[in-house]
Amino acid sequence: MKRTALLVGASGLVGGFCLRELLEDPAYSHVTILARNALGVKHPKLTERIVNFDHLKDALKGIRADDIFCALGTTRKKNPDPEAYRKIDTTYPVQLAHYARKNKARQFLVVSSMGADPDSGVLYSRRKGEMERMVAQEAFEAVHLFRPSYITGERDRKERRPMERLLEGMLSPLGFLFAGPLKPYRPIAASVIAKAMVRTAQAGLKGVHVWPSDKIAERGAS
Repeated sequence: MKRTALLVGASGLVGGFCLRELLEDPAYSHVTILARNALGVKHPKLTERIVNFDHLKDALKGIRADDIFCALGTTRKKNPDPEAYRKIDTTYPVQLAHYARKNKARQFLVVSSMGADPDSGVLYSRRKGEMERMVAQEAFEAVHLFRPSYITGERDRKERRPMERLLEGMLSPLGFLFAGPLKPYRPIAASVIAKAMVRTAQAGLKGVHVWPSDKIAERGAS
């Protein structure tokens, strides 16, 4: 049977690749995206809904989808306000899961982060861990928590990030060093994460699953 998907975070790096995978995958008959601003993407099976994320309950009214993909994320540079940063990392994904489940969604797939832990002393890791814990409590048939390491890929964004480009340039030739116990720390392409998410959604798994970066790479391999 054909599936339907709801994607949040399509304007981001992983989300953009995820949208492409969903639109190209014949297993999905329809894809809905929630966005703050129009993305300018046109496709016969795509519906775009411009929303205020502070009112997710209202934004999700009337939306029915089997699989929920959440690729929300930001940076301190883009959102220096701690409250705005917390909303994107924790509040919005948790609310999305809660209201989507009330709308009878079957499974929830979310991009988290390596080191996510609600008891972590690192604020970023703690918030991701808190998000994971609350999402996992929703009564979905399946919850998939993707914990990538450093994410690489072309960023089609207005802001320039010279330090990120420098770091990627340094890490890419050294990928062979991330072997054995260091394999989970190997940088991973956003396109690979997106493929892994879409493939995992169709795997028929039940329950809560945590996917470390090396396992994401295996599932998203071409």
